[in-house]
Amino acid sequence: MKGLLKFITCGSVDDGKSTLIGHILYDAKLLYADQEKALELDSKVGSREGAIDYSLLLDGLMAEREQGITIDVAYRYFTTDRRSFIVADTPGHEEYTRNMAVGASFADLAIILLDATQGVLVQTRRHARICALMGIRYFVFAVNKMDLIGYDQEKFNAIQAEILQLAGELGLESVKIIPVSATEGDNVTKKSDNIPWYTGEPILTYLEEVDVTEKAKEQGFYMPVQRVCRPNHTFRGFQGQIEAGEVHVDDTLTVLPGNETASVKSILVAGKEADTAQTGQPVTIQLDKEIDVSRGCVLENGSGITAAQKFTTTLLWMDDNNLSAGGDYFIKLGTKLITGTVTEISYKIDVNTGEHHPTDILGKNEIAVCSIVLDEKIPLDVFKKHKTMGELILIDRVTNMTSACGVVEQFASGNETEEPVFVYGDLKARGDIFEEFYYNMEKSSIAKHKPEQKTYTVGDEIPTKSETYEYPEYFDILILRDQAAVQVRDNKIEAILPLADYRYSGVPVVNGRGFAVNVKSQKDLQAFLDGYGQGETDTEFWNHWLTFGTYRKVIFHENYWEI
Repeated sequence: MKGLLKFITCGSVDDGKSTLIGHILYDAKLLYADQEKALELDSKVGSREGAIDYSLLLDGLMAEREQGITIDVAYRYFTTDRRSFIVADTPGHEEYTRNMAVGASFADLAIILLDATQGVLVQTRRHARICALMGIRYFVFAVNKMDLIGYDQEKFNAIQAEILQLAGELGLESVKIIPVSATEGDNVTKKSDNIPWYTGEPILTYLEEVDVTEKAKEQGFYMPVQRVCRPNHTFRGFQGQIEAGEVHVDDTLTVLPGNETASVKSILVAGKEADTAQTGQPVTIQLDKEIDVSRGCVLENGSGITAAQKFTTTLLWMDDNNLSAGGDYFIKLGTKLITGTVTEISYKIDVNTGEHHPTDILGKNEIAVCSIVLDEKIPLDVFKKHKTMGELILIDRVTNMTSACGVVEQFASGNETEEPVFVYGDLKARGDIFEEFYYNMEKSSIAKHKPEQKTYTVGDEIPTKSETYEYPEYFDILILRDQAAVQVRDNKIEAILPLADYRYSGVPVVNGRGFAVNVKSQKDLQAFLDGYGQGETDTEFWNHWLTFGTYRKVIFHENYWEI
């Protein structure tokens, strides 16, 4: 038996999505006797003049039955002799596009139904585009209601040409086009005698045979951390589901976003120790040394996943309120929840033509390419390379409603996302001395808040006092990663110079994060710089040289996200 197939049915209103799945369940004898009897009784007062209305098996809401359309997503699990299936029957009306997107997010394959009397409609194009956006690679276009056009091959061929053109526009990789009649059962579970000119298999046979794993392989190993497991003081493990690859005891893993490395000490699968684990398994991984790892981090090996703060995304906007540039949202990507800002709406995409239209506003059910900047770097990747690390949702910070879903198209890695804070001539240096530190009471964790980005040069006055920091009027800033020093006198920048040219002048010294550097002489300074240059980056080194509380403090806050 082949593996589980998760698929979605979608298309325009009244194209026969629920009827198709209902007919599969009925014909394949996948109903209990009481379900079959109830269906026959309900159909007597249905919309088919007493004939069996197969859509009633999936349209369970009263409003759906009254209107004859699907509103909510209906999930059904069924098994044939050759395969197990989970199907999401989704609504076709534009008003419920977000419901359809929810169904598409879980699927490996999409069945898009078209009415043979109407051909390819705008909603057909919208659903095909959304399915492609959600990473679905396998498509079945079911040209339904062939009985209403007398099973005409020429009309089918004309619709087929439209479908192939659409598939080319969207870059769909695997496309199957099947003429069907969901009400009469033509090419649903068995070949139809009414369509002798079609030589392919019926829908159910294709679903039983298609291999959806072929195009789903991802490079390397990675596991987003869902939870840190600390049952006692001797054990600290990291729990999550392996999204790609294999992991073995003694493998060297990189922890993102910090880029620290450690070896796998042990692997627990279902509470039992194992030497290896692979894709799809929930595991607990213990490392051989203490590393800063929390929910939202990623353990990886050879995946190519990196950390970034700024990325470009294609978004499907699902909120009743419009999106405009500058909006702040919670962003869920992988297992990480973080705040971010939609900095730019580059253009929206016409779902009918695929054309790009410049815009400042995005309305409900529209698709657009946007730029997002996060509050800090997090692990992510392009959606086409690593699905889990490239799909995201935007959550309204007030209502907690999902406002949009999207995928990462490209991102800036390394230092490209960080604008310099201090600039003088060719010398550019970053710095986080103006970050605010809050203890988030809601989440019981330390959270950092970046103020609005500003750039300072020689002669500029800088802020030296806020809720969470207070620096002296005279002090020096050593920005080690950019090898620069900033001298502040009377709250103004007196000089920005290369670190190699800097000499201790007797004033307090801080690092690029505002932590006090415990140097009292040029000799101390040289020892600190030599230690950093030699790679002494262990906790003993930093505890010796740096003190957090001299100029900084942490403010308690009931809800950090209100700041």
